[in-house]
Amino acid sequence: MSATTIGTILQDVILKAKPQLLALSEAETSNKPSPEKWSKKQMLGHLVDSAANNHQRFVRIQHQDQLIFPGYEQAKWVEQQQYQEADWEMLVEFWTLYNLHLGRVISLIPDELFYKVFEPNDHNLHSIAMRTVGRGEGSNLAYFAYDYVSHLEHHLTGLIPNYQSQTPTFTNPILP
Repeated sequence: MSATTIGTILQDVILKAKPQLLALSEAETSNKPSPEKWSKKQMLGHLVDSAANNHQRFVRIQHQDQLIFPGYEQAKWVEQQQYQEADWEMLVEFWTLYNLHLGRVISLIPDELFYKVFEPNDHNLHSIAMRTVGRGEGSNLAYFAYDYVSHLEHHLTGLIPNYQSQTPTFTNPILP
């Protein structure tokens, strides 16, 4: 699966999800199922933060020799930015535009870098990916980009009633 394909899949997911997100009511987006669970506003805010963190990762990897990036404290980011009090339409629009851009950024990654295998000591996908890679396994940017889209869709299942994933199964993340 090429960088262009994954970038296009990401953009398609965003464009199909946007109207469904905008159709949600203020009550639906503000409701917290329990004190320790996020509301839909907070979940979408988390996805904005994920886009921001991964944006810099997809750009930086093109200028470094390792697929190693810092993580971030998700709950603190969501709390500090007070997504619970944010305007839903503004959040949806920001999330949409950021991810459309990120799809473009991913599409522009050259294949030789996208499929370059990073040895186990040259990546930290065992700690920052949603579907982690074992400490002893190599990985590549193709896997990381696919994991980003999978993470986004994972959260869309909690945001949109009856959401159906659009990401095809990636049977071998190392090979094109």
